[in-house]
Amino acid sequence: MKSELRHAVHPGDAKRYTTDELRKAFLISDLFENDEIKIVYSMYDRLIVGGALPVTKEIKLEATDDLKAKDFLDRREIGIINVGGDATIKAGGVTYKLKYKEALYLGMGTRDVYFSSDDKKKPARLYFNSAPAHHPFPAKKITRGEADIAVLGNPESSNHRAVNKLLVNSVLQTCQLQMGMTELKSGSVWNTMPVHTHGRRMEAYFYFEVPEKQAVCHFMGEPDETRHIWMKNEEAVLSPAWSIHSAAGTSNYTFIWGMAGENLDYGDMDVRTPDTLK
Repeated sequence: MKSELRHAVHPGDAKRYTTDELRKAFLISDLFENDEIKIVYSMYDRLIVGGALPVTKEIKLEATDDLKAKDFLDRREIGIINVGGDATIKAGGVTYKLKYKEALYLGMGTRDVYFSSDDKKKPARLYFNSAPAHHPFPAKKITRGEADIAVLGNPESSNHRAVNKLLVNSVLQTCQLQMGMTELKSGSVWNTMPVHTHGRRMEAYFYFEVPEKQAVCHFMGEPDETRHIWMKNEEAVLSPAWSIHSAAGTSNYTFIWGMAGENLDYGDMDVRTPDTLK
């Protein structure tokens, strides 16, 4: 496993960052490497953002030095969403099959987690978020049909989208981790509009299904001090609790959102309308 540590950034510092400094602090690239698991340990609510790409062999989720634990999930929970070919996940002696855009939750204390692909020519690409946990909740696979789905926006405002709430408290119990997937309809490019912040939790976005030679412009920063980061397919970005998190793409796309913090209420948002942003 490969691990990287990211420190938290004060909003007063972030507004003075250059483009390169912003990207180094918040952007996460190259999550998928053949037969490897890569993680970024963030000091924002200690959320871990990771990617696993099993191709020719089964790979094990292990604790890194940053965790100071015997096993990865000794004091953590994890949510996994497959953005590639069919996957097999073994966890705690149970085998789960995960198809494209299906999710799996594993609770604190789960041992012996292994990832593999059913077809090495179409390998699984497993994106995951992990947060500290205080209680062991049962493992559960969530299919597209089991998601709590909300259709928001409209074509006229270019933000017609389906929000698939996969690992949220309306679907299953978790300690603090919540994850879902938002799919933009054809012709729509804006997500999370109107924008908001939520001081009770941080967030991470993972953009995928971004067409070749297209890009997504992710907006961040305080509502009165916004910044942007241009992102490619299969890149993730950290969003502190003080930051907005929204984007517009040069095409429609899909993204996975993951949250950690003290509030599990999905509707906990401090909204800012577009005309008030700076």
